[in-house]
Amino acid sequence: MIGAIAGDIIGSVYEWKNTKTKQFDLFSSACCFTDDTVLTVALAESILTDTDYTSLMRAYYRRYPDAGYGGFFQRWARAQECQPYNSWGNGAAMRISSVGFAFNTLDEVLVRAAEYTAVTHNQTEGIKGAQATAAAIFLARTGSTKADIRQYTVANFHYDLSRSVDEIRPTYRFDESCQGTVPQAIVCFLESTDFEDAIRNAISLGGDSDTLACITGGIAQAQYGVPTAIADRAMSILDENLRGVTARFMSGYCPGMPLSF
Repeated sequence: MIGAIAGDIIGSVYEWKNTKTKQFDLFSSACCFTDDTVLTVALAESILTDTDYTSLMRAYYRRYPDAGYGGFFQRWARAQECQPYNSWGNGAAMRISSVGFAFNTLDEVLVRAAEYTAVTHNQTEGIKGAQATAAAIFLARTGSTKADIRQYTVANFHYDLSRSVDEIRPTYRFDESCQGTVPQAIVCFLESTDFEDAIRNAISLGGDSDTLACITGGIAQAQYGVPTAIADRAMSILDENLRGVTARFMSGYCPGMPLSF
């Protein structure tokens, strides 16, 4: 989970000012958390406390109204009655990382990912993007090889993972869909050598940089862990509430990776 949050924070300054190189500062004074982190933490709290995720997302939206949500989500969060809005957007995948860490079988991960996603993103591509992300995290943390993860993703979600990061980068542009974000994020993980390299791959594509790095970061954490310096810097940017929920989730579901906070 902290890997997804770190990716979001690092990518926050590049979303509207893309870079097409891996040579950039990981953190700057302008880095901040966005809606990707807010909704990731809301889901983690839902899992920790067995509280309805719909209610928590709406409560977190009210607490952090300026985090950069999409228009459809804002209307959903403000509505008197909240019905799913048939979205295929990449918001489904950017908030799902905790599911890949919290549940103990692949079948349960897939079921839970679909359940948590469908409250807003009940379109097929939205659910597929969330399931593919959560499944990759589960497989990575339970010892599957990158080749296994690639094979499983292609066979079960029919994503094209054949192009390399270098092949994707030149023509890649902002794409808010799951189908235009999740396969690219998975490739950024598959080609990486460590956590930081995965984040650099994702941001170097350009496009929706914070969400790409958020999705990639969650998977990369499951494979590599997150360097203490990166995790602690990301935690320091969160407020007390977000930091507290993140620390509790990490303690409960990622015990091999202690945080300084």
